[in-house]
Amino acid sequence: MDNDNILEVKDLSYSFHTYGGVVQAVRDVSFNVRRGEILGIVGESGCGKSVTAQSILKLNPEPPGFFQHGSILYNGQEIIRKTEHEMRQIRGKQIGFIFQDPMTSLNPTMRIGKQVEEIFVGDRSMTSAKVKARALEVFQQLGITDPERRLHQYPHELSGGMKQRVMIAIAIIAKPDLVIADEPTTSLDVTIEAQILRLLKDMSRATNTSIILITHDLGVIAKLCDRVLVMYGGKIMECGTAEDIFYRTRHPYTSGLMHSIARLDMEKSEKLTPIEGSPPDLFSPPKGCPFAARCEYAMEICNEQEPEKTDISEQHNTRCWLEHPFAPRVDLRYKGGGVHAAV
Repeated sequence: MDNDNILEVKDLSYSFHTYGGVVQAVRDVSFNVRRGEILGIVGESGCGKSVTAQSILKLNPEPPGFFQHGSILYNGQEIIRKTEHEMRQIRGKQIGFIFQDPMTSLNPTMRIGKQVEEIFVGDRSMTSAKVKARALEVFQQLGITDPERRLHQYPHELSGGMKQRVMIAIAIIAKPDLVIADEPTTSLDVTIEAQILRLLKDMSRATNTSIILITHDLGVIAKLCDRVLVMYGGKIMECGTAEDIFYRTRHPYTSGLMHSIARLDMEKSEKLTPIEGSPPDLFSPPKGCPFAARCEYAMEICNEQEPEKTDISEQHNTRCWLEHPFAPRVDLRYKGGGVHAAV
C-alpha cells in the first residue's frame, strides 16, 4: 500500500440477494484516498455511491448484502476480513461516518449525550468530563445552539437540521483519520450548509483528515473536493481533479450532469438539458458501457464491449470508447456539438 494513501479500494464488487434476483450494486470499483484529501463521489440516485461508502465500514446489512470480490485496505489493513468486534474499534474512532438521514440514524430512545459517549466506549483515557468538554467544543463549532441542553435532549426534541448537525458532531468528535460524509447537508438550509462545508474543509486542512464526500450536488463538489469520482450503474465512469471534471471532462455522462444544472451565465430563456432515459437494470447489467443506452454519442461497440480505463493524465482517467483512436472526435464541453469524423 502506498504510504500516501489512507484507503485503497481495489476491484470492489458488492451485491444484494433479493426476491427478484441478485442486484449488482457496485461493480469492479477501484479508487484511493490520500491523507488529508477531500474526495468527492458524485452520480444520480442508485448509481452505487452510498453502497460503496458503507462497504468501507461494513455497514451494509449482511445478508442480504455480500462482497463478491475485491479488497478494501485501510492503513494497510484488509477491512473485508475483519470481524464485527474488530470493526467496532474502527467505526467512529478511526473512520467517522455522517449518515444521510439523521431521522433514522440517531437512536430515539437515548439522550444525545449518551450517543456521543458511545464513540469512546473502551477508551479509558476519555473520562465523562473529557467527553462532555469535547462534545461541547464540537457542538459550538457546528453552530449547535445551547449545547449543554442538547446533550440532555432526545432526538425527537431537535429539528431536522439540528439532528443533522448532531450526526456530524458524532462523526468527527473522536478526531478520526477518515470521515465518510453521505449527503451531509441534505436537510440544512443554504446558510447552514455553507457553514458545515467550510467546517469540514477547515478540519481537513488543519488536522490532515481525509474526507469522502458523497453527493449528487455538483455545487458542493466544486466548493469542497480535491478529486472527484463520477459513478454510474455501479461503476466509476470518470475520475480526476475537480478542475478535470468541471473543465476537461472526457465522459458523456459527466458532460450530461454538467449540462443538466443551472449556471450563473445562462440566459433566462435557456433551458436545462436533462439526460434522457433511465439508469441500467442492475439485476442484469448491460455487457457494454452502462451508459450506452442514454448516450447520444454511443457506437455499436459501446453496447457490445465494456470500455477499458484510459489515462488522460496522471490523475485523470475515464472509461469511454470515444477515447479510442478510431472513434469520432467529440468536444464534451458543448452539449450536442463538436462531433468530428475520426482522422
